[in-house]
Amino acid sequence: MSVRRIYPSGLACLLLCALICSPLMTAAGTPAPRRDPLTEKEADLVREAQALDERTKVFTKAVERRLLALAGPGTATSKQAQKDADKWGELPQGTRAELLYDIAGIFDEAVTNIEDVGSHNAKSSLIPKSLRILAEASNRFLPQLTAMRERAQEEREKDALERAIEAAQEIIAAASKLPPETQPAGKPKKQKG
Repeated sequence: MSVRRIYPSGLACLLLCALICSPLMTAAGTPAPRRDPLTEKEADLVREAQALDERTKVFTKAVERRLLALAGPGTATSKQAQKDADKWGELPQGTRAELLYDIAGIFDEAVTNIEDVGSHNAKSSLIPKSLRILAEASNRFLPQLTAMRERAQEEREKDALERAIEAAQEIIAAASKLPPETQPAGKPKKQKG
């Protein structure tokens, strides 16, 4: 059974879009940059994270680090960046366009990981959980990405930014079509109020 049969309208759309939205050429007709969207330390953390939800958290942290790098030199010395340096390494380096392409590529890799787990175990409870983690992070990242539209000047940067925004939007849309989250058996729901 494939993932597409479980969540035909949401996850299938997300996964199909991820494959379609990652062509080798940019909108300007120039080859997309050929760099790994993850740093060496981040790639190691992905490999170490055996559970899909934990791997998805690594991907979302990698996107967060690129947004921090894009925010400017003052943020690189922030307390959080210093705290993360031992585990995650230094903040990623590159042009604005390269960092934005990295973000789109990381989203693509996260979706591919979800799809891969679905192809091996379509009923895995980690699939919707991971998609929700990715969507929650995308909801946080989307306003930051959208705000960058005004500052994007060169064509490669605009193209990379639009790819990252589209990926985040597609992830959010796919997650919104998931069935409601269920409470594990034996754990009572917390009452609000």
